[in-house]
Amino acid sequence: MLINIENISKSFGDKTVLKDIKMTINEKGRYGLIGINGSGKSTLLKIIMGELPFEQGELSKKPGLSLGYLAQNNGLERESTIISEMRKVFDDVFRAEEDMRRLEVEMALVTDHTSAEYRRIAAQYASKQALFDSRDGYNVDVKIKTILNGMGFGDWDMDTVISTLSGGEKTRLAMAKLLLEEPELLILDEPTNHLDFKTLMWLEDYLSSYSGAILAVSHDRYFLDKIVTHIYEVERGHLYSYAGNYSRYLPQKAERRERQQKEYEIQQAEIAHMQEYIDKNMARASTSASAKSRQKALDSMEILERPDGDLKTMRLRFEHTKDPYKDVLTVKDLEIAVGDELRTICKNINFELKRGEKIAIIGSNGIGKSSFLKIIQGLIPLKSGTVEWGKNVSLSYYEQENLNLSTDKIALDELWDRFPQIPEAEIRRVLGNVLLSKDDVFKPVRVISGGERAKLAFCIIMLEKSNVLILDEPTNHLDLSSKEILETAMSDFGGSILFVSHDRYLLNKVPDKIVEITESGAKVYNGNYDSYCDALAREAHLAAEAAAKEALAAATNAPKKTDSSFRSKEQRKIDAMRKNRIRELEKLIEDAETRLSALEEEMTLEEVFSDYKLMSEKCSEADLLRKNLEDYFEEWTNLADE
Repeated sequence: MLINIENISKSFGDKTVLKDIKMTINEKGRYGLIGINGSGKSTLLKIIMGELPFEQGELSKKPGLSLGYLAQNNGLERESTIISEMRKVFDDVFRAEEDMRRLEVEMALVTDHTSAEYRRIAAQYASKQALFDSRDGYNVDVKIKTILNGMGFGDWDMDTVISTLSGGEKTRLAMAKLLLEEPELLILDEPTNHLDFKTLMWLEDYLSSYSGAILAVSHDRYFLDKIVTHIYEVERGHLYSYAGNYSRYLPQKAERRERQQKEYEIQQAEIAHMQEYIDKNMARASTSASAKSRQKALDSMEILERPDGDLKTMRLRFEHTKDPYKDVLTVKDLEIAVGDELRTICKNINFELKRGEKIAIIGSNGIGKSSFLKIIQGLIPLKSGTVEWGKNVSLSYYEQENLNLSTDKIALDELWDRFPQIPEAEIRRVLGNVLLSKDDVFKPVRVISGGERAKLAFCIIMLEKSNVLILDEPTNHLDLSSKEILETAMSDFGGSILFVSHDRYLLNKVPDKIVEITESGAKVYNGNYDSYCDALAREAHLAAEAAAKEALAAATNAPKKTDSSFRSKEQRKIDAMRKNRIRELEKLIEDAETRLSALEEEMTLEEVFSDYKLMSEKCSEADLLRKNLEDYFEEWTNLADE
């Protein structure tokens, strides 16, 4: 067990945020922490990290537990470079290596190998060697390169200064650094923000085999399904525990609420029955004793609290007043260009949107997905290609950051000014449907939260009643329950939807098709996100098969020195020698690695490190083995590539 929390409570002023929290984090466990915005998730994380005190309860940690916390504030040094920031993780390894070189020099200067001074230096050397080996010092650069590649920095200049990176790039780099640290407990706060699909899939694969425990706060339900095996939910200050991933949590929560309600109703019926018996029989001499006994039982009964109802959730329903023709949108040879100079970032975009279809647009970060949505609406210039909308089409547009809202207006006026013909009571009802009510409707748009601005934008779409919805990252800023409600509203909508999203759970539930935009064009995939992934896997398999066939054909059709049907005797001899040498190298590599491992173990023994001559011999042998291994690997790679 890494962490155990017993009955912790935390208040801010007179507001109780967490009450009687119980939580256990075991070694190698995979935990998701969920809850609506403001429920207390971040408070709980800060308590676990020791950054916040608590009023009551107990928190115990495994002695020496190493914690790694990826907060939304990344904590990188602004003036550092990418590579130097990553190498900071291994400062102890580099210091140990420097100390080893220094101690080797000191040992060489001591002539009496039986002296206390020599034994002291040798013991220090063995200690540094053990640390270096335990941290896999010889593979530090390989580890750094692997993690940076996975997190999308493979092609970057490693001397790039961190202050020049965007917010999303800094977050990815902070994640890379944390993964290199390999803490026993990895605490991640919204780890999938700012990641494209390729990086997301790499991260999920990496975390699936991570050796430590993971506690992740996330609104990414696909991530929670793939990574975690236990869900903790903070709700109304309490912490509820569910076995399994996010999809398994949903029915368990419903079952818990139903069970609690039934238990409460059964107990209330029992209490009423007992009280009725007591009232009727307490005054009678013949039944007074029995009534008193029941009164005693009733007084000692642990009364169940009335279960809390479901938290209030928004209500969304998108409707349209008229149907368009069958052909809603036709895009031909469209080029996506951005900036004042209209710099092209992708071209040859071709696809069609039909009546009632729901199509998701995906692609790597920066490929121009949001720009595409603006181009087809005429909000930014069209450089080349054609965009043709069908007849009777009416559009509603959800802008990713809701920049089309008037920030100086109050929420009520932002909606009412757009629909002045609608009575105020109806405007307030629509706002109430998305949980904007009472004083919230009088707040300026600029001060309400991102989630509230998103809900205000949905109100506009509901009242517009358009038959085509264009949505740019509509689940951003929404909590989990709001995402579920939005998905249902999108699925139930009878019109057409064209939307951009990184939310893979949404991409699995809503679209009929997925259009992937790349630099060279757009490719249409039928089905949802899982179908898209299956199609990619098939494409990769077919590409590998084609490459193998092409290689075989090239080998078969290669020019021969003699006739066209058979290789010459000399060629067969060379090929046989190459294969034999590969087998020899594989055996040499295996033997060298085995001997090197044994040597490193021997150098930690006192009888070895206390004998300078013997220690020097073993160090020399180890250095030679490492050099030989490099040569063997290089030769093996060259021969295998031929």
